[in-house]
Amino acid sequence: MSPPEGRSRPVPPVVLALRRLPNPRLTGIGAGLFAAATMFVLACLDLLVLDGSAVVFGVLFLPVCALTALWVRPADLVTAPIIVPIAFAIGVIPIAGGTGGFGGQTMAVVTALAVHAGWLYGGTLIAGLIATVRKVRLMRQRQRRTLLAAQAARASQGPRRPQR
Repeated sequence: MSPPEGRSRPVPPVVLALRRLPNPRLTGIGAGLFAAATMFVLACLDLLVLDGSAVVFGVLFLPVCALTALWVRPADLVTAPIIVPIAFAIGVIPIAGGTGGFGGQTMAVVTALAVHAGWLYGGTLIAGLIATVRKVRLMRQRQRRTLLAAQAARASQGPRRPQR
């Protein structure tokens, strides 16, 4: 049921709170830098405070994925699900452990990526779903605008008379 004309539904407090949040529009590169830098800083903090807890890192990865997909500009929506796994890989470097130089560190990162693939897939899924929903909404808005413009053009021409 829709509300009677002239009246609008009250907006839930959660929606009002979400509207007050910042709403940046990052380019694909900007969103990638945001996600990678955020995950690296969170991993360093996780290492300092919680001795590199992978569960905490994974849980913190999920909202970063959501914010990245929400804040990327509409033209770069396709990059959101691509960016977040890269950010996860960059962020896992500090908490991966590893000894023995570059080779040991690389093997620790690869192992951490394999062991924590569930978080990686979950975050990528979140970013992909948010980007898909945003893209579908944009396509519907564009279609609605086109339809309204066509209706306005037909209305401005007035009624057509049959030609003899």
